[in-house]
Amino acid sequence: MKKLFPLAAILTTLAFSATAFAYVTVSYYNKDSKKWSFEATCSGTKYTVVFDESRTSSTTIQGSGPCTLKTAGGDVSLKDGDKIEIKDGKITIK
Repeated sequence: MKKLFPLAAILTTLAFSATAFAYVTVSYYNKDSKKWSFEATCSGTKYTVVFDESRTSSTTIQGSGPCTLKTAGGDVSLKDGDKIEIKDGKITIK
């Protein structure tokens, strides 16, 4: 019993710490000469995600995926590793 308690404590700590490092990284190509900001919801938490103008880059959103971006063209669901293209404010997953 003395060995079981420390093992259970370690496993519990590892389980909770794994969720603390959750994130979604998205590669993007913004064809617009405008910077876009969208509201993202990941794991029930809201964030603002910014995509800089006229560039190819990546951005990381805190929280476990999938994340939902609210855009004028409708909601877009993103998961870690997705590659997207932005044209006229519309997001397309490639």
